Amino acid sequence: MEKFVINGGNPLRGEVTISGAKNAALAIIPAAILSQDVCRIENVPTSISDVSFMIKTLKHIGAGVKLIDRTTIEIDSRFVNSYVIAHDMTKYLRASYYFIGALLGRFHRARVAMPGGCYLGPRPIDQHIKGFEALGAKVTVEDNAIVETTADELVGSPIYLDVVSVGATVNIMLASVKAQGLTIIENAAKEPHIVDLANFLNSMGADIRGAGTDVIKIRGTDHLHGCTYSIIPDQIEAGTFMVAAAATKGNVLIKNVIPKHLESISSKLVECGAVVEEYDEAVRVSMDTRPGKCNIKTMPHPGFPTDMQPQMAVLLALADGTSIVSESIWSNRFRYTEQLMRMGASITVDGQIAVIHGVDGLRGAPVRADDLRAGAAMIIAGLAASGRTEIEDILYIDRGYENVVEKFGNLGGDIRRVYCVEPFSNADAG
Repeated sequence: MEKFVINGGNPLRGEVTISGAKNAALAIIPAAILSQDVCRIENVPTSISDVSFMIKTLKHIGAGVKLIDRTTIEIDSRFVNSYVIAHDMTKYLRASYYFIGALLGRFHRARVAMPGGCYLGPRPIDQHIKGFEALGAKVTVEDNAIVETTADELVGSPIYLDVVSVGATVNIMLASVKAQGLTIIENAAKEPHIVDLANFLNSMGADIRGAGTDVIKIRGTDHLHGCTYSIIPDQIEAGTFMVAAAATKGNVLIKNVIPKHLESISSKLVECGAVVEEYDEAVRVSMDTRPGKCNIKTMPHPGFPTDMQPQMAVLLALADGTSIVSESIWSNRFRYTEQLMRMGASITVDGQIAVIHGVDGLRGAPVRADDLRAGAAMIIAGLAASGRTEIEDILYIDRGYENVVEKFGNLGGDIRRVYCVEPFSNADAG
């Protein structure tokens, strides 16, 4: 077992280059099997565990995957020969359910075990099923563990999502791109990686319009071909470094970003007193005073992203005044607050609302990563705190952040990955 050891108190300074978007990669990689051809995908965050598991799953069903260089993979899906994905392939990440839509689109059949990943509260797939059934598929769920979909043919249809769902939007796009006729997804998710997936599919010959709005129109096509495509930069990784710069009173140039994707994060940092300078493909974040309070409510894009809520809470824990954070996406997103309070934060959680009273400073402590973004928050807290912080359960962090020790270390952060024999318990921490 490994952990991160951080000696805090150093302002982060310098430059960092952001990797390709994890969430885009997790949708685009399974989408490649729809081409029955060779796809070359660039700017892939190949070293994060979620992408590794997705590639292993591709190989499991017969695809050839070649690592061209550190950020480029080539997927040969001509010989994919199975529509079945077992639990040992899906248990590690939520996005494995995208294989349902991709396999249904290719074979008109899919049998995929229910996925795993971070537990942030109930994540029903009823909207996915609604979309598949509207396209003409029969869907059965066995023992709440295996989803099987079959269709004699897939026919385009209007589909209204009862709630905005990124996962359902992606899965319906994958299933419908080769269906007969026109599919219209209303109340669709608008996140940047939805647009990136649509652009990738269009590069293979699909006809998708409206991605990035709440109405996506997909006109089915009989054949998709291979392509070369570069994934967008990771909005959440960029936001994490932006908040880290502010929380440590540093000055960091964050490169390989799309500033438009970061507007909701930038605006809240500015509200807290940070200076945010935008360039064509970079942003600079600096802070030389104690941050001020602000209120946050997570919302679907273009609102403030739920995946940035824990990181921002660290900054607010150090702010002058009282801030209120409202979580409207996931029911179990505030588990990390217990770990922050071990470091001296003053936080009260009532259901989906956290009231954060700013303190003068945080102190190092043994903590854990409750999930991917909670883990990122613990890193920021450790870097901003006085003394030594040890973070366990870092496997969650490795799911979504590439070369995290190297990147923070190059900015002056004192962070190391070390092997530990036994995990600490809350009882040990007193």
